[in-house]
Amino acid sequence: MDSGKVVWGPHPEHGFVIGTIIDINQSSITVKPRNNKIKAITASYNQVFPAEPDEKKEVDDNCALMYLNEATLLHNLDLRYHKDKIYTYVANILLAVNPYKDIKGLYTPERIKQYKGKSLGVLPPHCYAIADKAYRDLKVLKLSQAIIVSGESGAGKTENTKFALKYIADNFGSGDDIDQRIVQANPLLEAFGNAKTMRNNNSSRFGKFIEIHFSKNKLVGGFISHYLLEKSRIVSQGAKERNYHIFYRLCCGAPDALKAKLKLKSPENFRYLQNGTTQYFLHKSSAKDVGQNRLSAYHKKKGALDDPMLDDYKDFSRIVDAMKQMGISEKDAEDLFQIVAGVLHLGNINFEEADGTSGGCKVSDDTKDAVEITSKLLGLDADALTEAMTNRIMKSAGEENSIKVPLNKVQSSNAREALAKAIYSNLFDHVVSRVNECFPFKSSTGYIGILDIAGFEYFEVNSFEQFCINYCNEKLQQFFNRRVLHEEQELYEKEGLGVHEVIYTDNQDCIDLIEAPRVGILDILDEESKLPRPDDKHFTSQIHQKHKNHFRITIPRKSQLTTHRNLRDDEGFLIRHFAGAVCYQTAKFVEKNNDALHYSLEKLVSGSSDKLVRRLFENTGVASTKGKLSFISVGNKFKTQLGSLLDKLEDTGSSFIRCIKPNFMMQEQSFLGGQILSQLQCSGMVSVLNLMQGGFPSRTAFAEVYETYRAIMPERLRRLDPRLFCKALFKALGLNETDFKFGMTKVFFRPGKFAEFDELMRSDPENMKILIKRVQKWLARARWRKVQWCALSVIKCTNKIKWRLAQYTIIQKHIRGYQTRRKHIPRIKAYALASKLAGQLGKMQQIVGALKDNKKDMFVKVDKHCKQVRQHLVDIKAKIMSEQAMQKTYQSLVRSEESLLKDLMSKKMAEEEAAKARKIQEAMERARQQRIEEERKKKEAEALKEKKRKEEEEERKRKAVLEAKRKKEEEEERKREEENKKIQAQIEAQISAERKEEDRKNTILEQERRDRELAMRLAQDEGQAQVVEDTTSVMEQQKRGLTATKGGSVGAGDDKKNLSRYKFAELRDAINTSTDIQFIESCREEFHRRLKVYHLWKAKNKASNHNAGAAQRAPKSVVDHHDSSFNATTVAMASKQVAAKTAGATQQEQRYFRIPFIRPCDRSLAPEFQKRGWWYAHFDGKYIARQMELHPGKKPLLLVAGKDDMQLCELSLQDTGLAHKKGAEILPRQFEEAWNANNGATYMADAIKAGVARTTYATQMMKSQMR
Repeated sequence: MDSGKVVWGPHPEHGFVIGTIIDINQSSITVKPRNNKIKAITASYNQVFPAEPDEKKEVDDNCALMYLNEATLLHNLDLRYHKDKIYTYVANILLAVNPYKDIKGLYTPERIKQYKGKSLGVLPPHCYAIADKAYRDLKVLKLSQAIIVSGESGAGKTENTKFALKYIADNFGSGDDIDQRIVQANPLLEAFGNAKTMRNNNSSRFGKFIEIHFSKNKLVGGFISHYLLEKSRIVSQGAKERNYHIFYRLCCGAPDALKAKLKLKSPENFRYLQNGTTQYFLHKSSAKDVGQNRLSAYHKKKGALDDPMLDDYKDFSRIVDAMKQMGISEKDAEDLFQIVAGVLHLGNINFEEADGTSGGCKVSDDTKDAVEITSKLLGLDADALTEAMTNRIMKSAGEENSIKVPLNKVQSSNAREALAKAIYSNLFDHVVSRVNECFPFKSSTGYIGILDIAGFEYFEVNSFEQFCINYCNEKLQQFFNRRVLHEEQELYEKEGLGVHEVIYTDNQDCIDLIEAPRVGILDILDEESKLPRPDDKHFTSQIHQKHKNHFRITIPRKSQLTTHRNLRDDEGFLIRHFAGAVCYQTAKFVEKNNDALHYSLEKLVSGSSDKLVRRLFENTGVASTKGKLSFISVGNKFKTQLGSLLDKLEDTGSSFIRCIKPNFMMQEQSFLGGQILSQLQCSGMVSVLNLMQGGFPSRTAFAEVYETYRAIMPERLRRLDPRLFCKALFKALGLNETDFKFGMTKVFFRPGKFAEFDELMRSDPENMKILIKRVQKWLARARWRKVQWCALSVIKCTNKIKWRLAQYTIIQKHIRGYQTRRKHIPRIKAYALASKLAGQLGKMQQIVGALKDNKKDMFVKVDKHCKQVRQHLVDIKAKIMSEQAMQKTYQSLVRSEESLLKDLMSKKMAEEEAAKARKIQEAMERARQQRIEEERKKKEAEALKEKKRKEEEEERKRKAVLEAKRKKEEEEERKREEENKKIQAQIEAQISAERKEEDRKNTILEQERRDRELAMRLAQDEGQAQVVEDTTSVMEQQKRGLTATKGGSVGAGDDKKNLSRYKFAELRDAINTSTDIQFIESCREEFHRRLKVYHLWKAKNKASNHNAGAAQRAPKSVVDHHDSSFNATTVAMASKQVAAKTAGATQQEQRYFRIPFIRPCDRSLAPEFQKRGWWYAHFDGKYIARQMELHPGKKPLLLVAGKDDMQLCELSLQDTGLAHKKGAEILPRQFEEAWNANNGATYMADAIKAGVARTTYATQMMKSQMR
């Protein structure tokens, strides 16, 4: 099929597998994988992609590949990943695949220096290159820059953020201590804000935007903004997860004196650590230094956790060193550790029901020591702490007296956890604040911001934290789409580059679902929190009620996981995010959305004897209002912070680092293609590839280039327009015209090509002078070429004048001829009339010869008449006669002829009448005999007459019914024809509506596919979750190409109307061998319909660096005519219709066409340098039977239907528009002469002998000649 074209077919586990095309259908392609263990894959056209000719080729920038699609991107990442090349460009976007190991030499100081001042593409891809680009853009454009590091949890965002930060500080720092402080801030924040999760050993549980400020191109300071610390992790974690790193590092690495002072033990002795894993991260070298009393029993049994980047024992020392380097004193550091230990001991306080009838609870006797330790560490009174946790003090509205309300065991536990979360959350705010104090700055001309925020999260149990994180990722994905796709396309349109539009999914509806005023989930949650008795189930019901018809949100029963389907409707909701559907369980949503603390607890910690604890709560005082707790919305606070962050991003230039997680086991050298493909699709990289097929990611203004060279330009060159100077410069440099394009104000570069130009721009002054000389030389040549062109134009004009003079003579000749013909027209007409009389003479002589009597007399009369007619002809030619005389002679001859004919006919009829009389007499005798015979048989027929009458009566009734039915069908057919006319008049509107509906369905199907992939990945991650059975509809399976390939050929007994069951080769065989004309025509329609869809797929997936039109099957004018009325929607419509054409005759109409064309590679050249060729086509009915291309200076290209189906133009005669092109149609003789002159007859004869030519009019004629 298509010479065994190598393609990538979709595969759920590997993402894509390589194979060859074995069949094409209306809406799908069948691919045979090279791996024989994998069955043949039948997939839709938009899921199959061409493969690179060299399958082992890997490139730094994916845009340098021949084919830009998601399959080649995934394959390139795979090849590079296994070579430890974890960074890859897609235009100016960096993809970083987490290696889960330390790659030697990748982040050395030498490598940092190597990337300084280098453009993207000069050196291998690296996060250092992105950081350097941000600095240079800040310096040149005078615009603050942002590096957005995004990806799933465990994809490596935190590490790439650290490396980019270190690169900027090392290369562009002022040399002061402040550079290292900025770098050292990161490990400190990681200790307090990062934790081990199921998918990441060092997951950031908060978001941060690090601003590195510059003044006069030197680093002067920084500022860190943080977002949404995950407070629930402080009091509870998953089975295989950990609390924040600082707790474990303090228990593992604190000196013995500090450990004793803070009463620290192994993690299993603390409630807030024992729920998750109690193992430390330790390297072998550190394990021996950790005392056994610091290890939990589980750690002793299972051993340490392993991660090359984490070591709890050594990391504690690094934290202490970082604090010292940042100017945090030892006393301040100890105060921080004291509060961290206080939170741990606070969690060990237990409660039990109090004795007596008053209700409430008390601190259990076995944890009173924990109360004492906590109180001492936090500077609180032990009794006051116990009182605050077991009672709530409330004030009535308008009264000063307070009311003490006892709390039960559960309420006291909740109060304890609320206090722990509040203390640690405020402590984290304080740490960030102290970090910001370590690198202050007075003024700034701009900054580089690095955004590192939690990636898209999905667990078996998803709560309020995951909801906020995924809401943030929705906003960032929208920003990416707008900045990279929408704004880029707007710029292309503004600059007039003519780049094709890229369609991408807009997630604004999902964002509105969450943040819209009054009806958004966040506002509904706030309204619920303000109620006297807020309830999570009531909140969930309100959401389902207000958004019951919203596509993005539904009930948990619609989840792809069985565990979620067991939830009740009021226990959660499922949101279809850009990356897939996530089911949120709304238990504790209301509680987690309230950031306020109980009045009694707030008052307690605000009056702490510890200076730092008081400082943490000095600005958070909350008063009681009408006897209930004030409300502070976490969700809307985060919404406001996120809005502020996006405003900053909108005002900066952007660079993107997309981090990719290669597997869910966090293992090195494991590349799960299906999982990675899902991440690439969700992150918008596929849309970027589509844009880059015709896009220009790099650009520079004409004025910028002009200003660079202006100082060394001669005076006459300075007068040049900047655009003209750039054009001259590019020509002088000899740059390939396909690598750049001129807009209105800027010059744009193809991916990876800006680096070549930038190198030239940064050349030394001597080289720049050489370039200026080249520009002068090119301008001189260009002006000389213009002079030559003008001279040639004058010569052409002179020749044209001479030609016109010659044409005047020809015109005079024709006019004189016309005048002469007009003068002698009466004689010409008279001669024509007389010639008709002469033509009758032969017939008259034949009649005379057939007579039996009076033949001699009649011969004399006819001979006399002949002489008169001939004499009249001679007179007309020899004499100039008047019109009246010629008319009179003609009338006389006509009368004479009529008289002779009358005599001749009368004599002939008399002879014929006598013969007829004899025949009549014989016939009458035979009739008499027949009547006698009929009389004899009459009686025999009487018996059958009655029976026949009855049968005829029944037949008449049946005919009447059929006639009524036929008339009804005629009426219906007439109505259908009228309806078809109306539909035809509205066809454009209909196609537009269907395209929108098709896009909507595609969006839904794509979303469902992502939902299922996400559910399958979650099931693999959790190890216990189960994915429900795939209930995909048949329509969706066909759309997604999941229908299994049906083997075997179509037998004779198969339904011929169901042509979709026929393989492509079987259709071709049926056309060549069948004798059913109607069936052949239907097969031809289906055959060419499939070819049309297949070639549309090939055109969509053409090579990015291809020779435009090199494989073009028809001239551009023909293809453009077809494209103007043909699109993907019409293909879909056509593929749904069954061919019902009937052949009116055994022979199709034969038509021949010839049109000129310009070689595709010459279209960009000036007209005088363009080479023209001829394109010939022989249409046998609707479709081409023979095709020929005569390229200038090349061997003729001959194509015959059957043998060259994949190269022939697949368009029908109507689609090409050739029948309406003036001068396009030629005579058969002209086509045959050109065909035979270029050995077409030999080529077709060879195809016939080989049995590969399809039966057409041309092949039949050739076969008859061969016989």
